Amino acid sequence: MNDLMVMVRISGRQCAFHAHDVSSIIELGTITPVPRAPGFISGITALRSQALTVIDCRTALGFEPGGWSTDARAAVVNICGDAYALVVDAIDDIATSVTDPQQVTGGFGPEWSRVATGMIETTLGPALLFDLETLIAGPEAGTIEEAA
Repeated sequence: MNDLMVMVRISGRQCAFHAHDVSSIIELGTITPVPRAPGFISGITALRSQALTVIDCRTALGFEPGGWSTDARAAVVNICGDAYALVVDAIDDIATSVTDPQQVTGGFGPEWSRVATGMIETTLGPALLFDLETLIAGPEAGTIEEAA
């Protein structure tokens, strides 16, 4: 496979985003809350005069917010023409994947299964590979689709 991955930690678990999906890593500045936004949206911030929706990845997965974050940085991604700053517990490094995504075996729970496209082996060890669109949709997205 040999794709570059941005390695992050969320809720104590090693996860990976395709590096080609991440436009930059930024230091988070002021985050302005957005009234009536879902709980996984922390607010908005600015990057060179561009508004970024700040997503708390822990909460977007369905976990309680806070408690693990050791990093004041965020990964910036563009999904369907919209820019997002993904807040994770830590941004570790860039790694190369050495396997294609494999099926995620049981034991991870529905929060992880909803957003993981597979388990990959990287030069830094195993990681869950994320579907960023599903992550950004938030925890309610899975239950809405299942109910339809």
